[in-house]
Formats: sequence, C-alpha cells, structure tokens
Amino acid sequence: MNKRDFIKNMSLAVMGAPFYGSAMASSLESIAKIPTDILAHNEDFWLKVRQDYKLKPEYINLESGYYNIIPTPTLNALHKNIDMVNYEGSYYMRTVQWENKKRMSDKLAHIIGSTSKNVIITRNTTESLDMIISGMNWVAGDEAVYAIQDYGAMKLMFEQVADRYGIINKEISVPNHPKSDEEIVAVYEEAITDRTKLLMVCHMINITGQILPIKKICQMAHSKGVKVMVDGAHCVGHIEFDINDLECDFYGSSLHKWLAVPLGTGLLYVADKHIDTIWPIFAEDKREPGDISRLNHTGTIPVYHDLTIESAIDYYNMLGGARKEARMRYLQEYWTQKVRNHKGIVVNTPADSQRACGIANVGIEGMEPEIMAKRLLEDYHIFTVAIKYANVHGCRITPNVFTTTEELDVFVKALKEMAA
Repeated sequence: MNKRDFIKNMSLAVMGAPFYGSAMASSLESIAKIPTDILAHNEDFWLKVRQDYKLKPEYINLESGYYNIIPTPTLNALHKNIDMVNYEGSYYMRTVQWENKKRMSDKLAHIIGSTSKNVIITRNTTESLDMIISGMNWVAGDEAVYAIQDYGAMKLMFEQVADRYGIINKEISVPNHPKSDEEIVAVYEEAITDRTKLLMVCHMINITGQILPIKKICQMAHSKGVKVMVDGAHCVGHIEFDINDLECDFYGSSLHKWLAVPLGTGLLYVADKHIDTIWPIFAEDKREPGDISRLNHTGTIPVYHDLTIESAIDYYNMLGGARKEARMRYLQEYWTQKVRNHKGIVVNTPADSQRACGIANVGIEGMEPEIMAKRLLEDYHIFTVAIKYANVHGCRITPNVFTTTEELDVFVKALKEMAA
C-alpha cells in the first residue's frame, strides 16, 4: 500500500469508527421493536440518550434552535478529525480532501433523499439561500415573494438585490393558526403576478415551529411559472422528509442545528435544471454542464467540520430519524397541551400535530418577550430566546432529545406563575 492510500484508509477508519462510547447504543436492541409513538414516552430510554451529552447544570436549556449541543460520541469524532488533519497537514489537504468531502456530501444527500449531484456542503442556511437570491439573473421589475416571519438574513439579501437590480419585494404574513393548507397556499398565491420570479417559503418557521405545506405551495407556484426556494434551517435531522416529494427548486439547511454537526456546516440542494443558472458567490473554474461543484468554491475551510458530518449522521441514524421526530413532537405537545387554554398564556404554534414538531412559541399577555425571557432565566433558571416581530410575541421554546419531562414541568409551572 502506498502512502497516499494509507492516509486515505486511515482517515476513513477514523471517520467510520463505531460509537462504542455511546450510552444510548447499549439500549438500542431492547427498544428496537417498540413503536416510535410509544418509545417517545419512554423516559428511561431518553435518559440513556441524555447521558451522551455534557450539559451545564446551572440552567435548563430550552434554546436548542440556534445551535444543537453535539453528543459526546460526535464531539469525540470531531476531536479525532482535528488531530488527523493537523497531523497530516498540507498532505491531507492536497491529496484526499476532495474525495472525503464527496463522501460526506453523498451521505448527507442520502439523508434528504437526494444524490450528491444536487447537494453541496455550505456553512449555513444563510450562505445557501443568499447564494440563490444573489445568484439569480434578476432584471428591473422582477418580483420576489416571502413572508414577514422569514429569517432576517435572507430578507436583507432580497433588499440588497432590490437596491442593486430594481426588483420588487412583496411580503405576506403567515397566520399562526391556519384553518387548512389551502389557507396558507392562498396567502402566497394572492401575492404572485406575472412578474414574480422567486418565492421563498419556510419549511418550518423558525420563530414558531409551524410546518408549512411545501409541496402544495410548490405545485401552485410552478403552475404560474414561479421558482420556489425553501428555508429548511430547522428540518434536516428534526423531521423526516424526501426532497423529491417537496418538488422545490432550491433548499437550504443548517446542519449545526438538528443534525448536531459542528458549527459552520450547512447544505444547499439545487434541482437539476437550475444548477447552471445560478452565479456562485466565489468564482470557480469552468465545469461540465450540471456540475454543482461550480457553486461550492469557498476557499480553504476547516475541513474537519465537514468530516464530522458522517459521524453526526451515523449518530442520527443510530438513534433513528422516526424515533427522534416522534420524541421531539411529544416533548412539544407535552408542555403546550398543559398551557394552551390557560388564562394569560398565548401559544403561537398550531395545535395540529402535523403542523409542528419540536419547536413552539409561547407568550404571556401583557409581558414583553424580553422581560419574559429574563424572568425565566433569573427566576426559574430556564434559558430560552425572546421573539418580537411580525405576529409573534413570546419566547421560542426548543427542547432537544436530552430534555426531560421533569424539566418541562418546571417550565410549565413557571409559565403559569408568570401568567398569574
């Protein structure tokens, strides 16, 4: 075996190491046949999962939405990858760097039901979607449609494109408690004209956790000749879906959220027919038609973050996507059902199980969200984040697989005391 092959095999061996140190792994055989909806209630199993995380005891963390704490097995894999890259130095970067990145993108694409010919690894959702917004061939008078509830970074890019090219941005508002999918589709449809070029829509609205009917929105938009770009920042590793079923044109996600990949790791999906139409953020050499790598030139990056994607996916698969989704939805409904009809408490997330999963938003009547978040932390040792814009005034609550129902009971008690 020559030196190059040795380094390649050693690198793959490090990345492919099984999670023998996972506390959760020892419980998998015993719960293999338990239906996911039943397992979601099994506190003993989820306490075992909790052991895979190092958590600060000073507060209850209900703010996993910004960044998911990495489980110890994945964190250990990251450290090994850092050591390996540092040990090999430039030799690694000039020999097997790109082969390993292709391996990571292959496995990542599989998670969303795609292939690596349509998926690139980015740094986050903002980079992914801003690349699409800024990279389209806009002309003055073109229109874009998005929601006031959408993430600020992408809205700012639309504003910059408007200043630069003279496009028109149209904002709609998504109701917090829609009566049907058709109501949501109609809100977007009413904003479309014959000048509309792109529609941006959240798969899961980041401030409320509401899941939108993406396929129906895409079908409506496509019938009018409009492309659809989906903000899936909170979906990969949170809910199971097949990208082909959504029928969208573009999809971006942040992997450091629910897939629990190291910070600064994201995903961009581009449908076949659009790959050659987008201008990349950084110029790249000419590629064969349909080669998505033309969008992926970002210069030298911390490659060990990309390498750890595989370890994060292995942990996610070991836990099971359906199990995780069921547990996240159970945790959200566990606490929201206890306060939805309580006087003075306003839940800004739909009650329908199909319209939300782990994320929800709650407010206290007459209390500013900033004050609410401050009181939760100082009086009850609960960490969360205040949200005050669009039609959402409250705190976003994002538990994780390590969250216990006992911790949520503390939160529910705090809400009721604050409301009183």
